[in-house]
Order: sequence, then C-alpha cells, then structure tokens
Amino acid sequence: MSPSTDPADVALAARLDGHRLLLCNGLLGEVIAGLHMDYMSTQLDWLRGLGLAVARAPTPTAAPIAENAARIATIVEGDDAPIILIGHSKGGLEALSALLMPGIAARCRGFLALQSPFRGSPVADAALGYGPLRDLADHALRLARLGDGQGLADLTCAVREPWMAAHEAGIAALTARLPVASLATALTDPCPWRDRAYLPLARWMEEKGAGPNDGLVPVSSTRLPGARHAVFPGGHRALVATGAGRDPVAFLRAELAALLGVAIPSPPPPEPVPHPPPR
Repeated sequence: MSPSTDPADVALAARLDGHRLLLCNGLLGEVIAGLHMDYMSTQLDWLRGLGLAVARAPTPTAAPIAENAARIATIVEGDDAPIILIGHSKGGLEALSALLMPGIAARCRGFLALQSPFRGSPVADAALGYGPLRDLADHALRLARLGDGQGLADLTCAVREPWMAAHEAGIAALTARLPVASLATALTDPCPWRDRAYLPLARWMEEKGAGPNDGLVPVSSTRLPGARHAVFPGGHRALVATGAGRDPVAFLRAELAALLGVAIPSPPPPEPVPHPPPR
C-alpha cells in the first residue's frame, strides 16, 4: 500500500511517528473481525497505510476485565515505543483499568475510548438478572473459549458504579496527566438500516430513565471525569464500522488529531464548475 499524500494524513503520521497504537476490542470484537466484517478493520488498515505501528490487543473479549487489563498492561510494558490506546466498548474499560496499574500510564501518550460503558449498561443488568439467560451465556462463552459469564457481569451497572467510585482518585490523576477522550453515540429514529436492530433496546433504556443511548450504552455511562467528551449520532458500532452515513477513518483521524493537538490542514475548496458562455 503506497503512503497517503493527503495533507491531513501526512500531518497526523508525522506526529504519530515512533508511537505504537493498540486497538482494544469490545465484547466479541475478535469474533466479528474474524468473520471478515468491518470492526475497526478499516481504521486498522488506514493506520497501517500511514506507515504506523498498530495492532489489536489479543484479548479474549468475554474474559473478565481485570484479566484483559493485565494482558494489555503486559503488552505496554513489553514495548519501548510510547503507546496510544484506542478502546471500543468493553475494550475501553480494560484499557482504563490497565492505565491505572503502576507504571502503565507513564508509558502511554493518550487514550481514546469509544462508546465505553464506564458506569455499566442497563442491558447487561437486565440480561444477567435473568437466571436461564445468564447460564446460557456463560455456557456458550466457555464452549467457544471466549471467556465466561464474569466478563459479561463486569459490564453491569451493579459492578461498574462501585468500581468507578473506588477508582475516582486514580482516574482524576490519569486524566490530569494524559490526553484522554471519551466519545459516545446516541440513536434517533429514523436511523440508517444498520442501526435499526438497536432501536428496541434504545427505546427500552430511555423508558427506564437511562436517557439518550446507542442501543447498548447510555451516553451518561460514557462520561469519564476529566476527559474530553463528545456525542455523535448512531448505534453502538457507528464509530468503528463502515456503513451508510459512517466514515470511521475520518472520525478517527479527527479524534486522534484532537487528542494529540495536531493541526489538520483543511482540504482545498473544490474547483468551480465551468459554465458555458451564454449564447
């Protein structure tokens, strides 16, 4: 793949030269990517096309957050290059947990969380509050060797709210020393067909008082104290997959530039369309 000559790409690649970017998958992200569906794959290819060192964290995404955080921390510790962590959904929770471990934040240069339920998801609470469904999920994940039910339980509000309270001081110290952004999406009706599967859950969460959400994660749950926060339209994969009205590469370009303070050159205005002389 030949290097991009886009001025915005060139500016960003120069700023990221010598860094390593680590993408942290959300729940079952490795399964989606393994089926050759776009799940951060377009973004991964774009970053590699800029000549940057980038990889997915090899985590079993249904495993407990603490276990995957330890795996991410090991990767960070084993790399001499400064790291930028990009986590989607559960991957953002694992990246945050890794960053709070001793010595890890000092080896990183930024953290970008996409649609991460820092305070949990009511959908996870509802699913795991129903015994047969909880047992079925646990059994299926173990058979597929993807983790177990604890990884799903870690996404509940019942688990996440106390965790956030217990780590309040550490999170404040982290966002004071490291560029951190947390981005959310909110689903509206009508919406593109790719997001319609999320609409029933989005409506259910609003009825339950969770407020605007992407069909799995409330916007309020994505707020990380001290981090820059923004909300975009779309469902739970809107920031990491291609589709109608989506441009995950343009999104990531803009957000990495904002995270690192890179001035992105504006594209030149289009050439005027010539009009034939009047007769």
